[in-house]
Amino acid sequence: MLENIERIQVISIIGSLAFLLMIARLIKDRMLKEAYAILWLLFAVVFLVFSCWKRGLDYFANVFGIYYPPAMLFLILIIALILVLIQFSVVVSMQNDQIRTLTQEMALLKHERSEKLKSDSSN
Repeated sequence: MLENIERIQVISIIGSLAFLLMIARLIKDRMLKEAYAILWLLFAVVFLVFSCWKRGLDYFANVFGIYYPPAMLFLILIIALILVLIQFSVVVSMQNDQIRTLTQEMALLKHERSEKLKSDSSN
């Protein structure tokens, strides 16, 4: 079995495993939240599967009409990056709304506090 593995395939497997372990480590160290890591983990597993199963890459490239199977990996990478960017855009948009709401609430509280101080000082 191992005699059929090419050098580039070994490098791909090692790179995919390293990427998967890096994502797992970031999650463990709480530097990356699980909700944001799902896409990273999913695509790391996809790359690991295609690194181990070369014929699978050939098969899916043929299904999608891609002449050069390694180009399928670039397509998967581009799709992964687009999905991650969309996920980050959604998160940033939600946080922007939360920041605006908090800023408005803080301004109202400051206004109420200054009104209370004015009424207390006039008494």
